[in-house]
Amino acid sequence: WRADLAARLRELWWLKAVGTAVWTWLFFVGYFALLRRPGLQPAVMPLTALDGLVPFQPAMLWAYLSLWFYVGVAPGLQRGLAGLLAYGAWVGALLAAGLAIFRAWPTAVPPSGIDRAAHPGFAMLEGVDAAGNACPSMHVAIAVFTAVRLHAVLREAGAPAVPVGANLAWCGLIAWSTLAVRQHVVLDVAAGAALGLAFALASLRWRPARSGYHRPPASDLIP
Repeated sequence: WRADLAARLRELWWLKAVGTAVWTWLFFVGYFALLRRPGLQPAVMPLTALDGLVPFQPAMLWAYLSLWFYVGVAPGLQRGLAGLLAYGAWVGALLAAGLAIFRAWPTAVPPSGIDRAAHPGFAMLEGVDAAGNACPSMHVAIAVFTAVRLHAVLREAGAPAVPVGANLAWCGLIAWSTLAVRQHVVLDVAAGAALGLAFALASLRWRPARSGYHRPPASDLIP
């Protein structure tokens, strides 16, 4: 399985790196455009009882920011040009769906009452990522999409339980971090997870078959 993953990483690595950077850049162009000029007055997301159980954890900022490395792992392990392009198309569809929701229904997180800027790294975060475009959490949506697709790759490669569990744990930490650093509320996270899962399962169902490779059904690749 190590040799299989290494071969996947070497295949079209330059296109994978450029493609991931371009999709990220395009998403943020649309994200910040909507953030600065929402079509409607943003609705403030309500808090639930679960939100009150999540403490503010400034140390979880590292997990929150780790998404930008994590999202490159799954596309980096795709095989074949057709499979890579299909992956990119599904990611693009997911990001476009999120932006369409933000356009039709802008939302914001409620004030937390915490001076996050007093903690290292939060001043920069608040300078570039305001409280808008809250629901669904695209941070969680793309993390869940990545987790499902990476899980499928690990299963196909015959990876053992440790990397499989590490992948799911990483996704879980990212989702938790959005609550712990007060970027999102529980409803944002739930909506983002549902959106990411829907697109991930669809992408497993409709993707090119690799010649000479027996692909397990999508139901067997769900974590």
